[in-house]
Amino acid sequence: MRWRHAVPAFGILFVLAGCSSRTGEKVYTGVLEGVSVQVPALVGGKIDTLYVDTGRFVTVGDTLAIVDTTELALKKAQVRAGLRALEVRTEMAFTAAKRAKSNLEYVQEKYRRIKELVKQQTIPQQTLDDLSNRLQQAKSASLSARQNFGILAAQKEEVAAQLETIQKKINDATILAPASGVIFSRYFNEGEAIPPLNPIVEIVHVRSLNVKIYISEKMLPHIKYGQKVKVRVDGLSRQFQGIVGWVSPKAEFTPKTIMTPETRTSLVYAVKIRIQNSKGILKDGMPVEVVL
Repeated sequence: MRWRHAVPAFGILFVLAGCSSRTGEKVYTGVLEGVSVQVPALVGGKIDTLYVDTGRFVTVGDTLAIVDTTELALKKAQVRAGLRALEVRTEMAFTAAKRAKSNLEYVQEKYRRIKELVKQQTIPQQTLDDLSNRLQQAKSASLSARQNFGILAAQKEEVAAQLETIQKKINDATILAPASGVIFSRYFNEGEAIPPLNPIVEIVHVRSLNVKIYISEKMLPHIKYGQKVKVRVDGLSRQFQGIVGWVSPKAEFTPKTIMTPETRTSLVYAVKIRIQNSKGILKDGMPVEVVL
């Protein structure tokens, strides 16, 4: 998220030094700003369907656009086929490992019996030596079968992870609104190709807006977090309520767009006022007066 600057830097900002009214109130002028969200397309491709246009209000979870997933669907089918082949090979490896284990047990039992007969000098030592070689071969075959089974199991997990990755990309092809707000900008049209991670639209929060004003050092002690202030809009008789949400910890020079020579070089502190806008009366970029 980032703060939108509704007025270009080269324009005249409505951020003026406070002036006293006849009632002793301090009046500051600023511009309402909403928090904007650049909504990216996590996967690239042709935009099949675009559901929104500028000016439309969307809520969290609304479908904004759908990107073509034909290539991903084909790749998914290919990976699934590879996964099925691995499953067959795994079954074969399991059978081979079971057979190798059975053969090893048979040779081990036979070796034990022959060893007893050699001790009784019933059969020659050469027979036991030959069987010892067979026993070593059976052990190696059983170990190799178990290792092959383990390798195939790891390959199966890897392919399954690839399948999940592809499925995630397919899901990401349906672009949903991450926040509620108004579509401020639309960067692509239906049928155009969008690169991955490029923003497709910009959503601006309008249910809660902010205005930044600048106060002098003398006014700083009279400002506190959570303080309620009055906000006025030209053309409306009603007043809105704002809440001080942030006060700059550092002084800065008055913005150069202020044309008063006496205040141009004075140090001021930035204060951010948060204003609830549940009915949508206030607009991003609208000039307002903040009364302290």
